[in-house]
Amino acid sequence: MTAGASAAGALLVAGPLLRPGYLLVRDAVSTPRSYPTDSALGLGDAAPRAVPQDAALAALSTIVDGGLVVKAILVLALWGAAYGAAVLAREFLRAPIGAQLVAAAVALWNPYVAERLLQGHWSLLAGYGALPWTVLAANRLRSTVVPFGKRTGATVSAWAALSAALAGAGLTPTGALLAGSTALALARRRHLLATLALWLATSAPWLAATMLSGAGSEPSDPAGVAAFAARAEPGLGTLGAVAGLGGIWNAEAVPYSRTTPLAVIGTCALLAIVALGVRAFAVGGADSDDRRVRRVLLLLAAIAIAFPALGATPWGTTLLEQLVTRVPGAGLLRDTQKFVALAMPAYAMCAATGCVVLARRLSTGTGGRRDAPRQAAISTVAAVFAAVLILPLYDLAWGVSGAVRAVHYPDGWQRVAERMTSGGDVAVLPGGMFRVFHYSGAVPVLDPAPRMLPNDVLQTGELPVRGSRVAGEGARAREVEDLLHRGASATRLADLGVGWVLVERTTPGPLGDSAGSLARLELVYQDTDFALYRVPGPIEWHGSASTHRALVWAAHIVWAVALLTGPCLVLGTRVRSRFGRSR
Repeated sequence: MTAGASAAGALLVAGPLLRPGYLLVRDAVSTPRSYPTDSALGLGDAAPRAVPQDAALAALSTIVDGGLVVKAILVLALWGAAYGAAVLAREFLRAPIGAQLVAAAVALWNPYVAERLLQGHWSLLAGYGALPWTVLAANRLRSTVVPFGKRTGATVSAWAALSAALAGAGLTPTGALLAGSTALALARRRHLLATLALWLATSAPWLAATMLSGAGSEPSDPAGVAAFAARAEPGLGTLGAVAGLGGIWNAEAVPYSRTTPLAVIGTCALLAIVALGVRAFAVGGADSDDRRVRRVLLLLAAIAIAFPALGATPWGTTLLEQLVTRVPGAGLLRDTQKFVALAMPAYAMCAATGCVVLARRLSTGTGGRRDAPRQAAISTVAAVFAAVLILPLYDLAWGVSGAVRAVHYPDGWQRVAERMTSGGDVAVLPGGMFRVFHYSGAVPVLDPAPRMLPNDVLQTGELPVRGSRVAGEGARAREVEDLLHRGASATRLADLGVGWVLVERTTPGPLGDSAGSLARLELVYQDTDFALYRVPGPIEWHGSASTHRALVWAAHIVWAVALLTGPCLVLGTRVRSRFGRSR
């Protein structure tokens, strides 16, 4: 029942994406086909933030439409979060179905999911959805510590499940950090090194790309810390916002209900339900080891709330600015609100516990006997809890009131890709990384060109945030953009490895004096949406070394093996176990 209810909830949230078309909203870009360019492998100028996501889509979209792949992953992630929370409540708490459904509601129907959907972070939600399964796998591994040679199948199954959970979360570096920190926090001391090694293996694509490209060794722009800091909400402040699983930095990526008093009502309801079960959850373990796991999850939740809240204070901002400018790769921490996800497993289980606690109180006899709660009481309390969790965030339904929906690309994208028959990187005009197309709506969206075209597209990585700009790592892209805006010669573009210039005609943005440069290039294709130019003459090659590409592909294969063999080993172990018992 909980699996079906979780699936229904996931489909209710992602409903508009079931229509034909592609996900294109803010940072989310799905395309019919993408390509294994250097940027997709994390070897471009920018830091590898979408690795192995982009390479996986490039591989899968040769077989299946890339838009379908992204939709399937997103729906699976939402279902995995809800059903995983329900399974946590069942296995940890032996909770009845009503309480399991409360846990599922907490995991699925909350501001974090709504805000990250609106921001277009579908792959981060894959990491979020993997968290309950990471907890389950890590806890099962703890429970399979037995004398050598016994219950080997259970141990293999537990490691395989953990491998799959870490690999699934590792679709992006942030997801890998979320699941890896959870697994390491729950691991027994004797398993720490093995768990760390498994996390490194499932994080191999972005770790290898970071080391080989050199982009991750560059310090991040300190302006990004304040720009991406958790945002205070009216009536809640920063601490209240993140404690309620909200507070994303982008005030435009929030559902309408979070701009009304319903935000306070929903946050108070969530925190009251969670608080009702905290004490019983913390002390209710079957043994000391069970209680330790529960308290570790509560500690992770406390850190997940405190970290973004403190990071938004003046001294916290200053500390993080020092960190991102001095420690390579620390830029992953600048969007601190992402890490609120770590609170979800504890929140879900505390809410399920609170459901049982309240039902027990309501069903206790007048003589003070502490009878087991009747099923009717459980069902009633669960229905009330689900209502007060869902109704204040009513507009999460149907793609956050239709804001997250499928769009259709003009045919010109495919024609441009087909005509790009020679090497050289692609420069795109107008300048900037975000676009407003007539087919994507009024919300700025990330330029689809890097995923639509077979050649590497130069991107500066510069992000417009809260009225300011956060610098990216694309130094060559900035130089090329500046040259185009100044009307530079074709020879100068070729020297920088630019073989093509694509003009996206229907989106606003700076063009400068680029007409002077375009007049010196060869027009290959044009329609109402696009104009594609070829840069004449020999093009200076700026691609990655073949050895680097081979190493990164090997890292992706390691990740894929961990992702795919984990479920197979778990299933095989269970089948053998059942077959053995039947005999």
